[in-house]
Amino acid sequence: MPMSSAYLLVSHGSRDRRPEIAMQQLAKLVCNKLPENHNALNGAHQVGIAALEMSPQPLHEQIQEFAKRAFCEGKLSQNENRLKIVPLFLLPGVHVMTDIPAEVALAQQTLGQDIMIELQPYLGSHPNLEKLLAKQIAAIKTEAWILLAHGSRRPGSKETVEAMAASLPAVAAYWSVPPSLESRVKELVAAGYKEIAILPYFLFAGGITDAIAASIEELKLQFSAVNFQLAEPLGASAELAELIWDLTDR
Repeated sequence: MPMSSAYLLVSHGSRDRRPEIAMQQLAKLVCNKLPENHNALNGAHQVGIAALEMSPQPLHEQIQEFAKRAFCEGKLSQNENRLKIVPLFLLPGVHVMTDIPAEVALAQQTLGQDIMIELQPYLGSHPNLEKLLAKQIAAIKTEAWILLAHGSRRPGSKETVEAMAASLPAVAAYWSVPPSLESRVKELVAAGYKEIAILPYFLFAGGITDAIAASIEELKLQFSAVNFQLAEPLGASAELAELIWDLTDR
């Protein structure tokens, strides 16, 4: 039986417009990865975006609507219709492990067996993500790096960040749970470092990265002898789209 596939990229969602614009750019980049015959069919409908939070609709309704659009309101029902959902989250927190699977289950109940939903691994699980971060680190000259992630209260979620930080190499800090950015900076300053760079382990620029930049300005006042640098978050890029496309086939 021929198979039709569509792809939905799910992000956290934000009141800030910048992450949504970046998601749209990323969806276009992923769309470019579609096989030519697939792309020609209805490319815009084949790759979509949705948000877990800060959206007028709950995620399961966004999934249902996209599935109906992507599969032409059932006109492709002679095919095996598959909707592959990729969570664009960096950490295996509650959203990835609990919230998104629950929303996917609700959507599948409503769609029935005509469209099969496949929940793919989350973005942060891709082994080559480290290479993207290493590329950013190579572009800035400094003595010590801090990998600053959002953090999660879910047990075990820090392990992926700690492993990523160790391989870069960097020390890990978290925005929402300890150890904080300030505490890590104090440790590095006490150890004699005069140049410290911070790599935000976030997908896109937004409210949190603005707040990180503001907190670094405060740290500059507190530690005037230290040279601080702030790298960019991952951002929408062809390299990131390549990782996402790879996850659709796992």
